[in-house]
Amino acid sequence: MNIGGTLIAGPATGPLKGNITVPGDKSMSHRAVMLASLADGATEIHGFLPGEDNLSTAQMFIDMGVRIEWLNDEKTSLRIHGVGLHGLKKPNDVLDAGNAGTCVRLMTGVLAGQSFTSMVSGDASLCKRPMKRVVDPVRKMGASVQGAAGGDLLPLTISGGQLKAISHVSKVASAQVKSCVLLAGLYADGITTVNEPKPSRDHTERMLPLFGQAVHVAENGTISLQPTDQLSAPTSVVNIPADPSSACFFAVAASLVDGSDVSFNSIGINPRRDGWRRVMLGMGAHISLSHENTVGEEPVADIRITAGGLHGMHVDPNDVPDAIDEFPVLFAAAALADGEFVLDDAAELRVKESDRIAAMAAALHAAGADMEEKPDGAVIHGLVDLKGDIDVDAHGDHRIAMAMAVAAQRANGEIRIHNAAAIATSFPNFVTLAQRIGMNVRWSEK
Repeated sequence: MNIGGTLIAGPATGPLKGNITVPGDKSMSHRAVMLASLADGATEIHGFLPGEDNLSTAQMFIDMGVRIEWLNDEKTSLRIHGVGLHGLKKPNDVLDAGNAGTCVRLMTGVLAGQSFTSMVSGDASLCKRPMKRVVDPVRKMGASVQGAAGGDLLPLTISGGQLKAISHVSKVASAQVKSCVLLAGLYADGITTVNEPKPSRDHTERMLPLFGQAVHVAENGTISLQPTDQLSAPTSVVNIPADPSSACFFAVAASLVDGSDVSFNSIGINPRRDGWRRVMLGMGAHISLSHENTVGEEPVADIRITAGGLHGMHVDPNDVPDAIDEFPVLFAAAALADGEFVLDDAAELRVKESDRIAAMAAALHAAGADMEEKPDGAVIHGLVDLKGDIDVDAHGDHRIAMAMAVAAQRANGEIRIHNAAAIATSFPNFVTLAQRIGMNVRWSEK
């Protein structure tokens, strides 16, 4: 996908050092805007991630009559004047999710409960991503959804109304699917339940009670929601922890560059988002936690990473859902580790913003790495360093672009990463923070 933006990275000129605060969690920022917009009263949110994906979610609600006040120029703090579960207005135009898969899939659940018809679409990349995984359950709940390929592709036209509760058994461990069904369940008659093959991130279940909606999680993992027909704005500020996915890029870089010592403030360590750290520890990374605390309903900690020789491993399948967004940069770590790295049971990587297995294999191969694709994962044999003075394509995928910028810190020359502008969707100040700790990375001026 030709979206422009060329990032030039590596090799590192010395150890990476510093203490930094990465932006707020992207997944939680989406959910906070959604629930605050559907609540009665005003909700103040701090730590919001002002990336393009989250701003797309905010704009959708503005287009449906919600008033949002930005409380600072950086757009990390905002006040949302909620209109209640039944207060959204029919939009005048197509709702645009941009590149945000989380936005469009969760919003499918919200729009399924509305009394009006709406159309939702996105950019060229998002219009290729599968949607039936959320369309099918809301259809079973009583919504009418039309779209390309039988409703599997955007744009979707959603006609909502009175929904009925279902017991949904998801074929994939996906927080997006689970959250879509639970959000639709807010409008359903009866108790909505969701079962997954493996637990996925649980930010929706943790955040709903802050807005007065109880969620029950049984010992067998069944999640159930009996709607109260009202959400209420919290009396205290909703604080969003720093994003572990963003921290992971710098954690890998610090592990790879000799002499590095980098610390991060108040990173989310929710077990369903902490798979990246478990994988890195399994690879021998030097990672320590301090000042463990909670922000809202989420566990957080300061994290310190020092350089250390990484080695290969066979990733525990139970960790895959909890590290699914971090595997592009973990592939970069494996490409420069000692020994063999094996990942299975991760076919979900092929239906992200790009086919992340194929995209990383192509980019790492160009840099001389030994990465073998498998249908649901990869086998990587690590090398001492990578080739430089090469061009690679990020395919408009923010995580591919940032992962290759990290890999380039151990290349023997610069790597030019094309179609990297999508970094703005999730981590607008990536380059600024990378330079602050000493990474060799810059935007091309051409």
